[in-house]
Amino acid sequence: MFVSLKLSIFLFLLTLGPCSGRRTKFVNKEEENEEPLLVAGTSPFGSLWPLPQKVSITDVSFKLTGSSFNIVDATKSSAGPSCNVLQNAYRRYYEYMFGGGAKKQWLNRQAGPSELTELQVWITSPDSECDGYPSITADESYELTVDQPYAILKAPTVWGALHGLETFSQLVYEDEYGAKSINSTTISDFPRFSHRGILLDSSRHFLPIKVILANLETMAMNKFNVFHWHIVDDQSFPYLSQTFPQLSQKGAYHPYTHVYTPADIKMVIEFARLRGIRVIPEFDTPGHTQSWGKGQPDLLTPCYSGPQPSGTFGPVNPILNTTYDFMDLFFKEVSSVFPDAYVHLGGDEVDFTCWKSNPDVKKFMEQQGFGDDYRKLESFYIQKLLDIVTSKEKGYMIWQEVFDNGVKLKPDTVVHVWIGGGANDEMKRVTTAGYKTILSAPWYLDYISYGQDWQRYYKAEPLNFNAKARHINPCLEGKPAAIPERDGKCYSLRLPGPAVHPLVPEPYLLRGGLEGHLPR
Repeated sequence: MFVSLKLSIFLFLLTLGPCSGRRTKFVNKEEENEEPLLVAGTSPFGSLWPLPQKVSITDVSFKLTGSSFNIVDATKSSAGPSCNVLQNAYRRYYEYMFGGGAKKQWLNRQAGPSELTELQVWITSPDSECDGYPSITADESYELTVDQPYAILKAPTVWGALHGLETFSQLVYEDEYGAKSINSTTISDFPRFSHRGILLDSSRHFLPIKVILANLETMAMNKFNVFHWHIVDDQSFPYLSQTFPQLSQKGAYHPYTHVYTPADIKMVIEFARLRGIRVIPEFDTPGHTQSWGKGQPDLLTPCYSGPQPSGTFGPVNPILNTTYDFMDLFFKEVSSVFPDAYVHLGGDEVDFTCWKSNPDVKKFMEQQGFGDDYRKLESFYIQKLLDIVTSKEKGYMIWQEVFDNGVKLKPDTVVHVWIGGGANDEMKRVTTAGYKTILSAPWYLDYISYGQDWQRYYKAEPLNFNAKARHINPCLEGKPAAIPERDGKCYSLRLPGPAVHPLVPEPYLLRGGLEGHLPR
């Protein structure tokens, strides 16, 4: 799967602009049936991106000044000063709106009658989830009311509050003199898809930590909630394993400058958590593993040219017990390093040529009764790997070829659809079989063409296929959904707005979610 951009698409192009107008602007997306036109121009909803589910904006405006405005915990909120997710976000969004540096204190300054001085954040659930990680079942909904004497942001959990803070910051606008204002507004919002992800490939092109963090920051501005980290591949192995340090020592582009240390990974995960973003690593096997073999002897299959070894290697060797001993220890470590409930196991683009050339593999095929069907050998390997990962109490995602080749999968498996030209039919097959799915196929950002090629990313509709599963999907009833949810919700991504910094996105799923990919 090339880096895909999984997009939970609200088909609106919005440009940054003040919330101006002569009447109340109102939208209820649950009641919309017509496909919006993809046209550039000033939006009646200012710079809101993505457009919330319900929005009502009036012409009544309030002034905002950095010297008097505060973001605080509401009295009844279940989250308090010890909630670092919110306290960090309060500081971050204050700086977004008013600039960096210490808050200026003006002695004896009184707020004017048309000035808004406070945003109160009220976490309504007994468990605010301040100390946890965002998950597949996270409630990301929120309600925002901007009025005097103060604005109120209500959310069941901190994850919804983070989105509400982002929305509030987008409502703030400046006049020609730099004075900031915000209009009286009422918003009720929740994501259409509960998995909205960006895939970054750090194997083909090593990405410095600062680049990854910058992408996470921009993802949060666009309400993406999943970082799909395609961390290793054929080209390099930058993940520094504490159990098998020789993997990156010999498989990375450089053993010291082009690796991700345990401290680096911990930093990325915490940076993402503070922005409501899950980090899902991908360790793709049995193909895409040339870099693995440089540091782990006998892991890859020796290829033959006639009766003699050719000196080259193919996919992971599926006939050796040592292969599974290695995978057991490796994924034990991965499961402890990455806290998310899921790990992506790949399984795509397995070339059988090397397996077919190897006499030991052919003998094993005969012993197992596989005949000449090497898909059965692939299934043999994948099934054993899935059992290993299951034993670590992790869920798994796999690329669509694993499903297509008939591998026995757990009911909560997430199938990642990435191959174009038939993606709708594949989505139908996967969801009809009862699996959750991530859709990437329409959002590969490396497919660059001339002219207005960006429009097709926004026109792609993830539910554009005929399947019974669509009509029983909770996310279609207006409930939040995210990557593999245990009750079978949808997953998707949102394209970043035209006024924000470019992102590296990825693809995701239905009855699962959506995701988008960058070139790998």
